Amino acid sequence: MTFPRKTLVSLGAAAALSLFVFTARASAGGAEEALSWVPADAVSVGVVRIDALRSSPLAARLFEQTDEMAADGDAAKFLEETGLRPKQDVDLMVVAGLGRSSGRGISHALVVFEGRFDPARLSAAMEARGASRKRTPHGEYLALEGKDNHGHPGAFAFVSPRLLVAGSASAVTRALADRAAGGGSAFLRGEGLGRHLSRIPDDASAWAIVDATRAPIAGGHRSRSDEGENGDPAHALMGAMKSVSLFVFHATARGESVEISATGLSADDETRELLADALKGVVAMWRLAVHEKSPELVPILRRFEIENDGEGVTVTGTLPSSFVRKMTDRRQARK
Repeated sequence: MTFPRKTLVSLGAAAALSLFVFTARASAGGAEEALSWVPADAVSVGVVRIDALRSSPLAARLFEQTDEMAADGDAAKFLEETGLRPKQDVDLMVVAGLGRSSGRGISHALVVFEGRFDPARLSAAMEARGASRKRTPHGEYLALEGKDNHGHPGAFAFVSPRLLVAGSASAVTRALADRAAGGGSAFLRGEGLGRHLSRIPDDASAWAIVDATRAPIAGGHRSRSDEGENGDPAHALMGAMKSVSLFVFHATARGESVEISATGLSADDETRELLADALKGVVAMWRLAVHEKSPELVPILRRFEIENDGEGVTVTGTLPSSFVRKMTDRRQARK
């Protein structure tokens, strides 16, 4: 039997949902142990502090779909056998995108879960569903049946009762080898994307850093038609994003609201000016578009700030609970 995908989703469902709804310095988030597994050459790194979201008044809405997934067929049986309670037992999720051996893009992913696990029960339940135990000079892992969207077999390694490492088999075995060779914590030492950790506030509930030169946010190269000649701010924004070198995002739950910030870095003055102008145009366009259908969004958009600091362009704003609730209700209604 193939290991159920919905069970895997349940482990990090709150994380995925919160990143979608909202679409660190490491010491701030208490994520040092999990982040120490991120390789220095990671193309992208994302963190979701599920424990922080758990204490938010919005948590019930963010987590309610996790309950639906966990109640589904074999997923429910799996959770019963293992005693795993994703909402209570998973505190943190780190996702690292690993680049292709040639060209741009992401071909492998490494996911680290931090929380409270029972490795023996989890391993037994996985093996009962077709997982096979593999041994390497650097540690054991469980190879799962089936493959991901890139054709890579999946794997899990229970490092300790507090830490679970998952992803493609090659990503997991590489992580175990790097750790055994003393190569862990390179990201935390400021190597690779780690040098940008100071851009993440200590109390961020979720954040992501993406090397846009290796994993393009918009893709392709900017052309003259991308530069807003047709007067479309959204088109101009996508054109400017193609020249962004780094993308930083973070969201912080505060009471019933969510503070968000997104920054695009570029060494080119013209690109930064174009990006700032395009963002202002898009926000203005949104305000006009929602004026009649969703007038409550107009004051929210008016409070968004766009700043060009000479290194990049940052847009910041706050989403009140009413907006987040409306978005999640719409997603639920479409299912």
